[in-house]
Amino acid sequence: MEPNKVQLTAKEIVEKEFKTSMRGYNQEEVDAFLDRIIRDYEVFTQELESLKMENQRLKKQLEDARKQPSHVAAATNFDILKRLSNLEKHVFGNKLYD
Repeated sequence: MEPNKVQLTAKEIVEKEFKTSMRGYNQEEVDAFLDRIIRDYEVFTQELESLKMENQRLKKQLEDARKQPSHVAAATNFDILKRLSNLEKHVFGNKLYD
């Protein structure tokens, strides 16, 4: 048995049959409890799948973001230089360029 690995499927839980004995458990009670376990198990399986998909989406988003810094930095640097130039013109007027 591997730790942190799902060992049973919902189908295996549904299909599991237990031997009966004279002083065994109430079969209806066991079945009702197993039904609850199966529903929870299905919810956990769906949640796990949803989280895996979100994880993949976020990894791709991060990968895409890592590919863009040079482009973003270039645009940002251009904007800064443009603003600096406008500020110099405003502060110094045409004296700077004479």
